[in-house]
Amino acid sequence: MFIHEKKTIFARNQQNLESFLSSHIKVKNMSKRIFGGLLSLFTITLLFCTSCASKKNMVYFQPDSVELNTLYELNAPKLQPGDILAVSVTADDVRATLPFNQVSPYQGAAGTIQATNPFIPTYAIDANGEIDFPKVGKIKLAGKTRTQAMDLLRQEVSKYIVDPGISMVVRNFRVTVLGEVARPGTFTIENDRLTIMEALGLAGDMTIYGERNNVLVIREQDGKKEEFRLDLRKRESMNSPAYYLTQNDVVYVEPNGARIQNSKYTATTSIFVSVIGLIVTVISVVTR
Repeated sequence: MFIHEKKTIFARNQQNLESFLSSHIKVKNMSKRIFGGLLSLFTITLLFCTSCASKKNMVYFQPDSVELNTLYELNAPKLQPGDILAVSVTADDVRATLPFNQVSPYQGAAGTIQATNPFIPTYAIDANGEIDFPKVGKIKLAGKTRTQAMDLLRQEVSKYIVDPGISMVVRNFRVTVLGEVARPGTFTIENDRLTIMEALGLAGDMTIYGERNNVLVIREQDGKKEEFRLDLRKRESMNSPAYYLTQNDVVYVEPNGARIQNSKYTATTSIFVSVIGLIVTVISVVTR
């Protein structure tokens, strides 16, 4: 009788153990399926967030017919107060050019000669749009292109020298590039023939999140601000007055839909990852 009871108890315990192990295995298998499903969902979400920018929206100048022959002449930047001009005069009679090429050590006010370069005199355009040029005196250059300014100086210097040559460089040409670019900032170059593409190159080009079809150029002329929008995927953007930048232009690259979408999902993804981590922790504790 006693032996029979022991066998019954043993059989019952064995049955309970088998039931527990079976339940444990089921829970473990279920946890694997849940974890696998969550991992797949998370992967799909990441792929969705990072695949929103198509190649078409990332390339520049998709084919489009356009006439570019006189582009720079039509949209050449105009000189303005504050510009620093390096001006040199040449002629067959070198001695005759000396009065125009002497460099003064005096760092004068706007409109006067400045010795920022030891060999070529420079002149800052004053608030009235003028520079004070040797022998010529006050001459207004603001509002003219660099080519027009050189022609005007050549006419004036011709009164003193036979067939003079004039060379002019804008020494403080400055543009600012902001937004979705690799290296946003303000860039100073010694060349006023700067395109928006070259400015983007100085800033390390757009990121993949840059809105290439709606680049903003902010320009101030005669005390008034102007805004231009360029679609850099199309060659016709090269006909825009803002394709060649002017002094103190600001180029702003807006974020595209992929960046905005990613910003929206960043917080959600963080929460999602935290929840997955919590679920995995709970599952690992339960299935031990």
